[in-house]
Amino acid sequence: MEKFVEQALLYDFYGELLTEHQKRIYEDVVFNDLSLSEVAEQQKISRQGVHDLIKRCDRSLRDYEAKLGLIRKFEETRRLVGEIHRLAREFDAGGDASCVKKIEQISEQIGEL
Repeated sequence: MEKFVEQALLYDFYGELLTEHQKRIYEDVVFNDLSLSEVAEQQKISRQGVHDLIKRCDRSLRDYEAKLGLIRKFEETRRLVGEIHRLAREFDAGGDASCVKKIEQISEQIGEL
């Protein structure tokens, strides 16, 4: 399951950088759960060709993340926003003004991302 989530995130962030042909085959295999043989028959290419294309796409998507780091930045931003929500609830429940200062610091961290 974890590999599927990773593939989905990579595709969501970088899928548009693949060619239409690559996207169509990648979506059929990864998201539509078609077998390599089914996709090969539909696309009129060999099963090995489909397998190789999926491997190349996976490698390309991981390379984009290694170079651009958009998913890492997204996950860090999401974590920091969660911290802001926690601090806001704490402040709303009678917390002190230090919560506001922490929220400002976290907001600056998000801005730096």
